[in-house]
Amino acid sequence: MGNVTLLTLTGLGSQLVGFFYRVLLTRLAGAEVLGLYQLLLPVYGVLTALTAGGLTTGVSNLSAGYQALGDRRAVGQVRRQAVGLFLALAALPCLCLEVFSDPISVWILGDARTRLGLMLLAPCLVLTGVENLHKHYFYGVGKVTPAAVTELLEQLLRSALCLGCLVLLHPATPEGAVGAVVLGMALCETAAAATQLFLFRWDIGPAAFRPGAGRPGKKLRRQLARIAAPLGAAAVLGSLLSSANALLIPRLLVRGGMDQGRAVEAYGTVFGMALPMLLVPTAFLSALDLVLVPALARSAALGDRAGIRDKVDRAAEAAGLVLLPALALLAALGPALGQALYRTHAVGDYLPVLALGVLFSCWHGLFSGVLTGLGRQKTAAAIALVCDGVQLGLTVFAVARWGLGGYACSFAASGLLGALWAGRAVRRETGAKPSLLLLPPLLAAALAASCGSLMETALLRGGLEPLPAALGGLAFGALLIPAALGAMGVRFPKLDLG
Repeated sequence: MGNVTLLTLTGLGSQLVGFFYRVLLTRLAGAEVLGLYQLLLPVYGVLTALTAGGLTTGVSNLSAGYQALGDRRAVGQVRRQAVGLFLALAALPCLCLEVFSDPISVWILGDARTRLGLMLLAPCLVLTGVENLHKHYFYGVGKVTPAAVTELLEQLLRSALCLGCLVLLHPATPEGAVGAVVLGMALCETAAAATQLFLFRWDIGPAAFRPGAGRPGKKLRRQLARIAAPLGAAAVLGSLLSSANALLIPRLLVRGGMDQGRAVEAYGTVFGMALPMLLVPTAFLSALDLVLVPALARSAALGDRAGIRDKVDRAAEAAGLVLLPALALLAALGPALGQALYRTHAVGDYLPVLALGVLFSCWHGLFSGVLTGLGRQKTAAAIALVCDGVQLGLTVFAVARWGLGGYACSFAASGLLGALWAGRAVRRETGAKPSLLLLPPLLAAALAASCGSLMETALLRGGLEPLPAALGGLAFGALLIPAALGAMGVRFPKLDLG
């Protein structure tokens, strides 16, 4: 099984587990608790970007380069230097999170009920960083099976532990419920970090038996810093902008006339229900990116310009063939699926526009990965920061006036800007000519969405319950996608990017 296929299957499994975990969480605790939990995630994202942002890419790229040169000793040294840098960077933010959890919850997150969850984020941050650095060693050297399989098992364990803590502890308040969920995350990350460390040591073997001359620690730290510094700075600034964008939404909704409880529920509906549903097919893109970036780094290290163009063209074609039909199908059937699973019509209110935003963001992410693999981190970072700034400005302008529909439009507009700008940069750097909109997948998308909706309606009229009818329409539309592409003579490109 190819690396991209394996990562796609395990990533899709992880996305589905996470999706149904949110369904169960919503039914156990309610949309308000889900909204409070979603408020914690921007803080977690900022701190992760501050501490591990860029270092994971540095481990992947440098491991790929030294592996191509046959220097396994240097590969092991890269991981050791990266872990040391990460722990040094994480010490102060974790301390600040514990000491200042009260003002952060009140003045930044705008809801004191997030304090307990904030205090429990610190161990999650450290454990997640250590785990991800080891995972990216495996991605860099092209051994994706250990990381991919454990990623799926980790998602299953996290869901079980979070829901288990919620049921066993039976918290009486929303704050306690959020704390129970984050406690489950911390327990899961403990097991995940220990597992990745064991797998790394098993794979790399004793230092004395690793081939290669190795590199001085100072040189490796400089190389890591050269990759991680621009990406980390961009990740921190981007996370701050994204977090401000997300955290402002409940306040802007209140300014537009909602009360605090309804605003948090609406926020949880979009960010905890609608968007996770649309992100399920992006498991393919995540898998593709994890394989493509180190593959481009290897080609760049060997000076293989033709190989770089070929990899970029194949990756862009594959992404279009998967993402366009899948997101169109979810946009069409998502309202019925969301109503059946979450028991609220609000999930489908802005789904088509959000689907466009996800699509454009995926293209932006793919092209940013290409630039990163080619060593153009600063270009990728600059584009990402400008797009995040544009989205923040549009959100502030639109949400108070038009509610969450204004956010959906700002999300789609900033994603389109990033996709066009990053695509142009990739074309300039590689000579490849990736296209955002391809006629065959667009036609397949239209066929799958329309026929899937008709099937769902027919099943409802035939007496089926909403959930099996929605799933039946989704399955029928999904089966039509490869059939339509095959009828047009489209073959899926080979993704052996090694």
